[in-house]
Amino acid sequence: MALHLGSDKLTDLPAAAALVADGAVVALGGGLSARLPMALVRELVRQGRRDLHVVGSAHGIDVDLLVAVGAVAVCEESYVGFEQDLGPAPAYRRAAQRGELVVRESCCDTILTQLRAAEFGLPFLPVRGVKGSDIGRLHPEYGEVTCPFTGEVLVAVPALQPDAALIHAPLGDRRGNLHLDQPYVLDERFAAASRAVVATVEHLVSTDDVADAGITIPAHLVMAVAEAPYGAHPSSCYPDYAYDRAHLAEYVEAAREGGDRLAGYLAHYVLVSGGEKAYREAVGGPRLAGLGAWSESVEAWKELFA
Repeated sequence: MALHLGSDKLTDLPAAAALVADGAVVALGGGLSARLPMALVRELVRQGRRDLHVVGSAHGIDVDLLVAVGAVAVCEESYVGFEQDLGPAPAYRRAAQRGELVVRESCCDTILTQLRAAEFGLPFLPVRGVKGSDIGRLHPEYGEVTCPFTGEVLVAVPALQPDAALIHAPLGDRRGNLHLDQPYVLDERFAAASRAVVATVEHLVSTDDVADAGITIPAHLVMAVAEAPYGAHPSSCYPDYAYDRAHLAEYVEAAREGGDRLAGYLAHYVLVSGGEKAYREAVGGPRLAGLGAWSESVEAWKELFA
């Protein structure tokens, strides 16, 4: 855990993303298609980041997009895909099959335990869940420890201290205090274990407003914060908007086909001049506003996924 005690950490998105170096161990906040740090991910792509070691719980377009542009050297996740809705992550699957990245499949509880070890200042902690599985073969850094009380042999997993945790929050202040809505996934633990939190927020508000909503991640863990409306899109950021299934499907088809189709997606949405403002314009204001209608009624919510 590193302490960041500055009173004003507000910066712009390019400067925030520039804090992530080539070769960094990067923890990705959120999970699946919820509250992914997509504005930061897209900016890393624009800046041409390479050789990243990404860690997370279960993720989708954030990991797949970084893999698609060749930014990832090592992927340490429990799952990468689009669930039963849109299927496997095409770029990730292709790169794994071709041996273009190192896949270190793990499980959520093991990663959580490794983060807790770092948070507690311990060199390792024991786990039982991966015993009898093939996960250990992917992790030569794992060891074994015999319980002094029961004699049981457990798997010893080393502390995990990411260089940076990328987190998108609905609310935050310029000091770096962040409010998250449930589920937190691993974001609290990422924040406490990592050397720095680089955050984006939907709404930059006063410290009192964040405190009233509830501070989930305190300012002293955060190195930088940038305001990024729709910074989780096309994943969701409740209560502001639901995930954009149509956009996810567009990406999945482009990534599955690869080549010119994928290059076209990147040119239209990611590498376009103007950064995130241009991204939002490419998606379309009415489309983005419509994602916020999920709470009006059950019917309105269902229409988003029809």
